[in-house]
Amino acid sequence: MAAPMSADRFINALRNEGLTVVEVGAWRTHNRNHKGPWGPVHGVMIHHTVTRGTAHTVELCREGHSALPGPLCHGVIAKDGRVHLVGYGRTNHAGAGDSDVLAAVIAEKRLPPDNETDTDGNRHFYGFECENLGDGEDPWPAVQLDAIARAAAALCRVHHWTARSVIGHREWQPGKVDPRGFTMDAMRARIGERLK
Repeated sequence: MAAPMSADRFINALRNEGLTVVEVGAWRTHNRNHKGPWGPVHGVMIHHTVTRGTAHTVELCREGHSALPGPLCHGVIAKDGRVHLVGYGRTNHAGAGDSDVLAAVIAEKRLPPDNETDTDGNRHFYGFECENLGDGEDPWPAVQLDAIARAAAALCRVHHWTARSVIGHREWQPGKVDPRGFTMDAMRARIGERLK
């Protein structure tokens, strides 16, 4: 069980992992904390945005839309590898997911199939939205994949988690397909290498 790190520690962890970080507005206090608790945190969740264009993607993830108010994540990882921080605290990124998956993340064991939506993921996961159309054809530049691994590793390093604490949205909530275009097993292997 881990308390969320402070916003300052969060940004410093990302920078210490070699990432270029862009601060967007008053990201440290932009959150959905009035909707429920933030923490304890147990892992990092990776998403794709189904958008094109960094400026549009960052704005959408910061503000959200009529059906889902922002922020929609903590950080947006752009195609150029920069991490745009848009919120901190509870964010609308994970939604309801499988309690058995959460138990596996906490235990850092192999994930079971996600077949329930009985647990609030927004409370328990840091979230990164990654700029990609999510159609399986839009490329993932090497610099972006490296940034995803670095961002996840940075948070794992602070909390003393292994790469097993990093999951994809598709591994959490039935019916989700993101991130599409790389496997989470391959991404966890990259994160594990960074954590050695």
